[in-house]
Amino acid sequence: MALAALAAAAPQTVLAQEKTRVVTTSADLKSLVEAVGGDRVEAESLAAPEQDPHAIELKPSQLARLRSAAVLLVRIGLDHEPWLARVLPTSNALLVDASKTIRLLQTETPRLRVERKAHVHAYGNTHYWLDPYNARPITASILTALATLRPAEKAIFEANRDAFLARLDARISEWEIALKPYRGTKVVVVHDSWAYFGERFGLQIVAAAEPHPGIPPSPAELAALFNRMREAGVRVLIADPHANPALVRQIAEKGGATSVTLLPSGPDYITLFEENVKRLAATLKSD
Repeated sequence: MALAALAAAAPQTVLAQEKTRVVTTSADLKSLVEAVGGDRVEAESLAAPEQDPHAIELKPSQLARLRSAAVLLVRIGLDHEPWLARVLPTSNALLVDASKTIRLLQTETPRLRVERKAHVHAYGNTHYWLDPYNARPITASILTALATLRPAEKAIFEANRDAFLARLDARISEWEIALKPYRGTKVVVVHDSWAYFGERFGLQIVAAAEPHPGIPPSPAELAALFNRMREAGVRVLIADPHANPALVRQIAEKGGATSVTLLPSGPDYITLFEENVKRLAATLKSD
C-alpha cells in the first residue's frame, strides 16, 4: 500500500512535545484523523466541505505548507483528486491512500447507463467514506501512520480510535433503524456520489443524471431519464449542494420525484451522517 511504499521517505519520528502536522484532501478525512490523533495532531483539509471535490484550486499558502511543513498526508485516492498530482512529487510527507483498504464499488462496470462511455472515475466509485462502516478501515490506516511517526503513543491512538468507533457504531444502529422503513426505495442521484450510502441504508439507485461530474445531461439524455424514473417508480431525487438548482427542479418535476439535498462532506464525520439521515428520513416520510 502507499503507506508502506513511502515509509522509507517519511520524516523521522515526531518529538513527544510536538504535534504531528497532518494535511488531508477532504474535511471528512480531517475529522477521522482528529478522532484518532486527538491532541497529538494538528490537521488541515485542503478542500472545504462545500467545494466540488473534483475541481479544487489550491492556494499558494496551502501548497507551501504541504511541501514544507506537513508530516503526514492522507488522501481519498483513486482518481478523486486529479489536482493533487502536481503536488505529490514535491512533498516529503508520509502518504496514506485511504482507498487501499476499502472494498470498492463499481470497479468493473460503467458507472451510469449501459449506452454511456465509462465514467471519469476509472477505478471505482471514490465516495467510499459515505458508508459509515468504512470509517473502520480508514481509521486503521491513519492509526498505522500515526504510530509509525509516534511509536511511543500507539496505545493512545488505539484508545482514541476504539472510543470513536464505539460512538460511531451506536449511531449507525440508530441511523439504520431510522431508515429501515424505507429500504428498497428507488432513487435517482444527480451526481454519482451515493453508491456506498445507498448500499448501506438500502436505497436502490436507478440512475445518475450527470454523464460526468459537473457535466449536465443533454436534452435527449434528460428525456430518457424522465421516462426511466416514471417507469421505475422513482420517489426521490438526491442532489449535492453544488448541483445546478434549475437542473434539480427540472428532474424532480418532470421525473415525478421529490428532491432532497444531502451533504457528501462535512467537518465532523458523525454529524455528517446525522444530518443526511435526518434529511432523507424526513423526505421519505413526507413523500
